Amino acid sequence: MSVKCFSAPTPTPLLTQDDLKKLAAYKAVDYVSSGMVLGLGTGSTAAFVVSRIGELLKSGELKNIVGVPTSKRTQEQAASLGIPLSILDDHPNIDLAIDGADEVDPFLNLVKGRGGALLREKMVEAASAKFVVVVDDTKLVSGLGGSGLAMPVEVVQFCWKYNLVRLQEIFKGEGCEAKLRVDGDGKPYVTDNSNYIVDLYFKTPIKDAGSAGKEISSLEGVVEHGLFLDMATAVIVAGKEGVTVQTK
Repeated sequence: MSVKCFSAPTPTPLLTQDDLKKLAAYKAVDYVSSGMVLGLGTGSTAAFVVSRIGELLKSGELKNIVGVPTSKRTQEQAASLGIPLSILDDHPNIDLAIDGADEVDPFLNLVKGRGGALLREKMVEAASAKFVVVVDDTKLVSGLGGSGLAMPVEVVQFCWKYNLVRLQEIFKGEGCEAKLRVDGDGKPYVTDNSNYIVDLYFKTPIKDAGSAGKEISSLEGVVEHGLFLDMATAVIVAGKEGVTVQTK
C-alpha cells in the first residue's frame, strides 16, 4: 500500500469535520474526467462530491458525464444540479465510483451503510472499474467493527427478528449486540429497497472479515451486509494536517 500526502489549502487548526470531508471530496473529483460514467455515492461526504461535480459541469470544466446514483436522495441531489443520470441496467460498466465510508482498516477494507444505502452502493461500486473512497481521519480503524458503531445488515422484513437473533449468535464470541434500526418516530427504518436493517455493534474488531461476510450472506433472508472487502482502489483521507491518498 502506498500513501501520498498533500497539504491542505490554507491549513488551520479550526477545520471542522465538514471542512475535512469537503477537502477529501474535492481531491476525489480530481479522478473524474469528461465522458465518464460515474457511480455517485450516498451520505454527507458523497454529497460534497456530487455538489462539486455539478459545479464543474455547470462551468464546462467537465462534459458528457453520466451519473449512476446509489440512493434516492443522491438521485434527487444530482438531478437538482443538472447531472445527467442513468441506471446499472443501461450502464453496467462504470468507469469510476466515489463514495464515503464509515470505517477503513489498514488494508483499505471498509464498513459502509450507516446511511442505509449499502445494497445499491455495493451493486454500483462492484460494477465500477475504480472505486475511490473519501473519509476524514476519524473513520480509520485498526480492524473493521473497531469503532464500536453500527455494521449494517440489510434483511427482508419477513421474520426480521429471526435473522437478528441468528446474526447475534454468529458473533457472540465478539460481544456483538444486534439491533433493529428505527427511524425518528421509533418505527423500523425502511431502505430504498423496502427492507429493514439490523445493525451489529461489536465490542472488539471482527477477527476475520472475509469469513464474517460469507457467514452473514449465507443466512436466508439476508439481502446484503456492510462489509466492503477488497473493493477500494484508493482511499482519500482528510486530517488536520492535510489530505493523504492511500492505495494498494
